[in-house]
Amino acid sequence: MRRSRLVGFLTSVLLAAGAALTGAATAQAAQPAVSGGYVALGDSYSSGVGAGSYIASSGDCKRSTKAHPYLWAAANSPSTFDFTACSGARTGDVLAGQLGPLSSATGLVSISVGGNDAGFADVMMTCVLQSDSSCLSRIATAKAYVDSTLPANLDGVYSAISGRAPNAEVVVIGYPRFYQLGATCLGLSETKRKAINDAADHLNTAIAKRAADHGFTFGDVRPTFTGHEICSGSSWLHSVNWLNIGESYHPTAAGQSAGYLPVLNSAA
Repeated sequence: MRRSRLVGFLTSVLLAAGAALTGAATAQAAQPAVSGGYVALGDSYSSGVGAGSYIASSGDCKRSTKAHPYLWAAANSPSTFDFTACSGARTGDVLAGQLGPLSSATGLVSISVGGNDAGFADVMMTCVLQSDSSCLSRIATAKAYVDSTLPANLDGVYSAISGRAPNAEVVVIGYPRFYQLGATCLGLSETKRKAINDAADHLNTAIAKRAADHGFTFGDVRPTFTGHEICSGSSWLHSVNWLNIGESYHPTAAGQSAGYLPVLNSAA
């Protein structure tokens, strides 16, 4: 009798423990990826320029339903989602017009910014229309700006995010390299392509350093875009689009979903 009672007792304990563990696992699985709201800040690489399917109410900001922030929110159902990223935004624009939704209830912030501060559009226009030497000279000027001025601008944005959303996980997302080198490809010379890629690396290094110093996570998209640069034959980036010049050198819908979204997923 004692043995049967002991077996019965142990069995009931194990069943109760199993039920508790199963319930805990179920509850854990049901939890959203991020506790709190999600706010997506930044420039055209976050708003989704080049991906199409723009939200009419976003106007010239060109926020896309195919942009990685929108896709992440659709898949993870944060308690709130505020999409304030805007085409052409610089650090000052983020400070002036994008931070309103941030609060202590914000659980996740993503941001890409810095390329426009460094003169992205003018660099690419110079390199497309002018000589190798002019392209390299303009890139050198952009790099000097990244070294001398951009860090303080980024600090201002990152400090403002921390101040307004002290409980948030902040993911600072970088920029891809534009070109696959060594490939036969019409358009820019190999000299220009390499210089543009080097400039992207230079910018990413500066952004990653400032992000780390603020305790933020840097999301590097260069690995996911490897093999999908312009000249790769399977590009996730628009080359020059003379019919819609604003989409030039921006991620396609595939670049947003397969290049950017996995990086945000792994960092969030």
